[in-house]
Amino acid sequence: MFSRVLFLGAHTDDEFGCSGTLARFAEEGLDVHYAAFSSCEESVPAGFPRDVLVGECRAAALRLGVPAENWRLLSYRVRHFPEHRQAILEELVRLRERVRPDLLLVPATSDIHQDHQVVCNEGLRAFKHVTVLGYELPMNTVTFKHACFVKLAERHLTRKVESLACYESQKFRSYTDAEFIRGLARVRGVQAGFDYAEAFEVIRWNWR
Repeated sequence: MFSRVLFLGAHTDDEFGCSGTLARFAEEGLDVHYAAFSSCEESVPAGFPRDVLVGECRAAALRLGVPAENWRLLSYRVRHFPEHRQAILEELVRLRERVRPDLLLVPATSDIHQDHQVVCNEGLRAFKHVTVLGYELPMNTVTFKHACFVKLAERHLTRKVESLACYESQKFRSYTDAEFIRGLARVRGVQAGFDYAEAFEVIRWNWR
């Protein structure tokens, strides 16, 4: 159904909201592209280099099967995206022309983080004629209107856990816990009649 997929994240590690799906798509031969807009240097814990998330993000994406040439990380200041809305939109337009995806993955419209909201809203502006699904970041959503489920096999879930493990500097965050990742995938799987799944908000669906 889809041949070229573009993931948009505000920050490094945001892909955990759909990394099992990215691993499945890559395995199935889809052309998977990754773009995040901040390496979150201001949020790096003491004891780590300021740019540690750049290497961790690259390693995590490679573990999911994203080719190195399809990975892109920009340097916007974390938590300040609303100040740079127009510049981010222009970056997205350039990505649209370069990648030309037929599926776009963005933070869900109900995500309350200001940076995620900008990426979602400007993504919708830049990619007006593309199917758009919103991925789930549970720590930032009060409600999540999931109406699409992607079935995951055990190997996809393992890739997801391994990918998150690449973020050595972020292991203090509760959402990186393998038990949590597997539990959420199991809940979404039960809802859809699968063993494991990831859930998405259907923001725009273009039937081709």
